Amino acid sequence: MKRHFNILVGVSLVIAVALARILSWASTRNPVLERSAYITITSDMTPQGLLGRSIPDTTANAAQLRRGQYLVGVGDCVSCHLGKGGQPLAGGLGLQTPFGVIYSSNITSDEQTGIGGWTADQFYGAMRNGIGAHGENLYPAFPYPSYRLITREDSDAIFAFLKSTPAVNYTPPANGLHFPLNIRASVKGWNLFYLKAGEFKADDERSSDWNRGAYLVNSLGHCGGCHTPKNSLGADQGDRFLQGGLVEGWLAPDLTSNTRIGLGRWTIEQIVEYLQTGRNAHAAAGAQMGEVITYSTSLMTRDDLHAIALYLNSLPSSKPGTVEPVPAATLRRGAAIYSDACTGCHLENGVGQPRLFPPLGNNAMVQQEDPTGLIHAILGGTRVGVSPSRTTPISMPSFAWKLSDAEIADVATYIRNSWGNQSSAVTADEVLDLRSRLGLNTIHYTANSGDRH
Repeated sequence: MKRHFNILVGVSLVIAVALARILSWASTRNPVLERSAYITITSDMTPQGLLGRSIPDTTANAAQLRRGQYLVGVGDCVSCHLGKGGQPLAGGLGLQTPFGVIYSSNITSDEQTGIGGWTADQFYGAMRNGIGAHGENLYPAFPYPSYRLITREDSDAIFAFLKSTPAVNYTPPANGLHFPLNIRASVKGWNLFYLKAGEFKADDERSSDWNRGAYLVNSLGHCGGCHTPKNSLGADQGDRFLQGGLVEGWLAPDLTSNTRIGLGRWTIEQIVEYLQTGRNAHAAAGAQMGEVITYSTSLMTRDDLHAIALYLNSLPSSKPGTVEPVPAATLRRGAAIYSDACTGCHLENGVGQPRLFPPLGNNAMVQQEDPTGLIHAILGGTRVGVSPSRTTPISMPSFAWKLSDAEIADVATYIRNSWGNQSSAVTADEVLDLRSRLGLNTIHYTANSGDRH
């Protein structure tokens, strides 16, 4: 019996490691390349129309449908279940991994290809335990480790709304995973090691607003999926909750009260403004966070945004890291490059143009311990997410065509050590590595190439 148990544990560990590598690859995969299957479906349904459509009072269970519609936004379901050229919630977004590709599923009301034939119990089982309608294990790219904290009432509301959405008859491409990961039962090993038990428990010592914020951040918001660093097996580092993590070649920043790299300099109202509009006096939301703003937080109530901000504002600071002095020659070279390439938007002294082009002084994002986010922004450019109150997208162009690896390293180091900033130097090797992963060794247009067009 003991021998069989040891074999089971060994096999589960191998599977868990393999799945962890998939999750790890998801944080470094090429976001410049097309990541979705192109879907040829004709419909007038848009993400904004779906999430904002009016539900008449005369509709059966109108209150539950409205609640579900709101929670689908809170959970940012559209961002993942929208393939290139496809319809919201129809799936088809591809996740490239060394073991093949995983595609997001169709969660529209279609009975053949979506969840139209599911029951509320089956949907709750998927949200809590990662188990599909036919008893199959779902891959943890679907964030059920976070969603398992939601209440049954919220799950039922989400399910009711999804069942009310227009049916889209579309089957995403089959996952192209290699053995043994193409066997869904292999996920049991990952769950055995990393799926935590329990439901959300309110802290009686805290206010109702704080508890609401904790619930949203840790369950449907699944903020830790990006902002909590992972260990070597792909599990959250429990002692570094929301202290920043790599995702899709970007760095999801520290959300603790650290005043240098976290939200310690932000007021509660500034956090609310950022989540509501994608911009504030400190920063602008680009890349994946831009999608979160557009399809999720900008659609949330001010009360819920305030609750999230209150909760984040209460998080203890991450431990400050040590910073080695930067050679003066590096800073001189970086200053010259900055003056030539960056001052048009961010101005000579780095003050920027708040809510248009972020100030760079005392900027938490540029001071992250891992400079990947800043390097990526310079190499590939980025685009700020839009919101109902900020409908015009603002882009930063790519400088991959203009600046060498050494020049990007110098200007990034200069930015990270000027106007109150203090961070480690960026190396040319770090730039080269990311340039290669982004497929930018050969000059070509990117979505944000700017003056290359």
